[in-house]
Amino acid sequence: MHPQDSPSNRPTPVSADTREANRRQDHFGSREAIWLFGYGSLIWKADFAYRARRPALIEGYARRFWQGSHDHRGTPEAPGRVATLIHQPGSRCLGMAYLIGPEVLAPLDLREKNGYLRERVTLHFLDNDLADNDQPDVDDPLDDDGLTTARTAEGLVYIAGDANPAYLGDASDDSIAEQIAHAHGPSGPNRDYLLHLADALHAMGGEDDHVFGLAAALRRRMRQAATHPATTD
Repeated sequence: MHPQDSPSNRPTPVSADTREANRRQDHFGSREAIWLFGYGSLIWKADFAYRARRPALIEGYARRFWQGSHDHRGTPEAPGRVATLIHQPGSRCLGMAYLIGPEVLAPLDLREKNGYLRERVTLHFLDNDLADNDQPDVDDPLDDDGLTTARTAEGLVYIAGDANPAYLGDASDDSIAEQIAHAHGPSGPNRDYLLHLADALHAMGGEDDHVFGLAAALRRRMRQAATHPATTD
């Protein structure tokens, strides 16, 4: 049994607001735009201004539903679970990259304030937007329209590490699915977050055993609940 197979019974951690720590970082320098890598709700819910969007992956990371959500998909009393990244050599994480200006970081920091810190990563683009297939790899060359034509680029990603107070860690698929099935927060049901992410990854042709396994466990639970609804005396 996983050590956290009853995550809903864990003491509620105090939410760690990371906005100030992120604000102190300068990722732009003299650049007018930088790439942001999204691997969770940023794939399917880009409610911010961006100049370009390209499918991409990062290497050495794996997506995991190990971060607690007390402000979006759950509450302090009943946190939900959302995606973060863990270092895992040999793994690849598929997502969506957005070319953004510096004015976008403040609202993103607010959105990701519950334990997420910005980190630098190398993005590997998966589309066919290259002007010349033989063009050498370069870092973020911007053309007149602000679009990059590089195969790779340095970018940013928000990661909630295991030292943040909202971190929940590993648990079985069934345990995580049960927690997600019951969690609900200001941004809506936790189950929508997971199912939208799974659908988006399927649409991109991606493989993610962790996400797809959780989605399958959640759908089984939802079918069981529909077939055998809870009764009250």
